[in-house]
Amino acid sequence: AVASSMVGLTAIRTWIEPVVAGSQVASAFYDTALLLVVKNYYNQTNATAPSHALEDAQQKAVSNFYIIYNLVLGLSPLVSAYGLSKLGDRMHRKIPICVPLLGYMGSKTLLLLLILLGWPIEVMYGAAAFNGLTGGFTTLWAGVMALGSLGSSESRRSLRLIVIELVYGLAGFMGSMASGYLFVGFSDRYREGTVLVSCSIACYAFCLFYSIFVLTVPKPAAFSPAKAKSEEEVGSQLPAHKEAVASAGSSQPSESSSSTPVTPSKLTIIMLFVAAILYDLAVVGAMNVLPLFLLREPLSWNAVEIGHGNAAGYVIFITSFLGVFVFSKYMRDITMIMIGVTSFSAGILIMAFVRWTFLFYIARAVMLFALIPLPTIRSVLSKHVKGSSYGKVFVLLQLSLVTTGVVTSTVYNKIYQNTLNWYSGFCFILSFLVGCLSLLPL
Repeated sequence: AVASSMVGLTAIRTWIEPVVAGSQVASAFYDTALLLVVKNYYNQTNATAPSHALEDAQQKAVSNFYIIYNLVLGLSPLVSAYGLSKLGDRMHRKIPICVPLLGYMGSKTLLLLLILLGWPIEVMYGAAAFNGLTGGFTTLWAGVMALGSLGSSESRRSLRLIVIELVYGLAGFMGSMASGYLFVGFSDRYREGTVLVSCSIACYAFCLFYSIFVLTVPKPAAFSPAKAKSEEEVGSQLPAHKEAVASAGSSQPSESSSSTPVTPSKLTIIMLFVAAILYDLAVVGAMNVLPLFLLREPLSWNAVEIGHGNAAGYVIFITSFLGVFVFSKYMRDITMIMIGVTSFSAGILIMAFVRWTFLFYIARAVMLFALIPLPTIRSVLSKHVKGSSYGKVFVLLQLSLVTTGVVTSTVYNKIYQNTLNWYSGFCFILSFLVGCLSLLPL
């Protein structure tokens, strides 16, 4: 009984979910705080402008801030992310998790000091650089995915990774729901945003403590060299164009073998990378301009409504998990990915025509499976590489997504500014077209 309880305790300590949940609650707090702090800052800066011009001036100022902020945040991990992930593969899996968490704490502390000491908003560019140079989300998420893949069998990996995404989404939902109230709730005693940012820092501190002192790296017991060899041999017998579909769509390993083992076709991996990048481009572009879209007419949301809107976005983590849980029993991985892409594309097309609050929530409801594509693509990729290379492969994918996302963020913000007075939902139509385009490599 004692031995059994010890094994159970050891298994619990391999759970990465507490880090995912804590860091995402912290991130939800921070995202709301930053948006509203930036909005208030430019409101005060443009206070002398006529009321009819104030909203447009604020929109362009906030948009320009996020262009630079996202550029710094996205490009700075290029310096360190691959090196940290390689250290994680070679030395210790905790390195690409603990170092970014330390960077998160430092960068969020700068926002707190900005609020308390009245520093200029440009300080947040330095915060973004510090966050990125310590690995940022790029390295942290690659490390989380590597640990999740190590602790699961191939047949259950898609479900395992979507469970991690589900925890991420539930935490984001709760954090977003609370964020608007925390931002304004203590303004009679503290400056607006002080309590919210302090809570964010405390959550990151918990994650860092858990990662260092509690978390243990799971043993890759599910990995069988003989099994991997057999899969590689099967891959060598398939024509390249058929292998891309067969290997991506099958959740069951093959038992066939041949005489000469070779590495799986690079075409499969390349097509998965292309599909992931195109889909992420569509999602990131739309989500970057969505907060600005919600702040202006006809919606003109306040802090609490912004929090509720962000929370609605996190519901897709629940519906996507349920989708994978059911679909994985009857469908191939490639089919699940295409369902997710279609769900997002249809929802974002509706978002382009949102003029009332209820229509926003209808668009979000149509996106119910939008989370399925990326974790399922990661799952398929993990079946083509050895466990010792998970960190490198996942961080290369994440770096590709982040680099594309930086360019996308800049381009979409500029397009949004230029179409603001013509048709503010144009960026969402553009995302719909790019989303449809990502179906081609699949």
